[in-house]
Amino acid sequence: MLKITIPAVEEWDEARQEFISTKETELCLEHSLVSISKWESKWHKHFIGNKDLTPEMLIDYIRCMTLTQNVNPEVYYAMNDEIITKIKNYIDDAQTATWFAESNEKKYSRDIITSEIIYYWMIALQIPFECQKWHLNRLLTLIRVCNEKNQPEKKMSQAEVMRRNREINEARRRALNTRG
Repeated sequence: MLKITIPAVEEWDEARQEFISTKETELCLEHSLVSISKWESKWHKHFIGNKDLTPEMLIDYIRCMTLTQNVNPEVYYAMNDEIITKIKNYIDDAQTATWFAESNEKKYSRDIITSEIIYYWMIALQIPFECQKWHLNRLLTLIRVCNEKNQPEKKMSQAEVMRRNREINEARRRALNTRG
């Protein structure tokens, strides 16, 4: 969870031709599957990997992330670039110590990932629904771990076995100073 404090602001709203004043407000935010689901149900677009987010869409996503109750809607428009950057960094944070060794054969999926796809993965992998409130990157890491652990181990080809045995034999010869 990210806690941010938005300072009190008094600004002129060009669109409404009036002054807007907001009190200092602390927001508790959570980038989760629940937040994405709320946002996608409103905008009817995918959030993950969407490069065409407008500032209005991003502000609305921050609103969907908000756990704090009874927030003045004007507060979201009082956020400065520093606060927006802090929120974006939180969204991009891995939130886990798990890492994956990428193979040379990177597989890129062109599938659009929506909240329903992630819910499907959770059901298929029997991940409990309380995980929908986790930071999204942690949940996606858990899904990937479950998926990789459920895959059968790849067998080495005969050429790979021979190459590995040759390397082991060469290392033994060097270590024992023998010729074979």
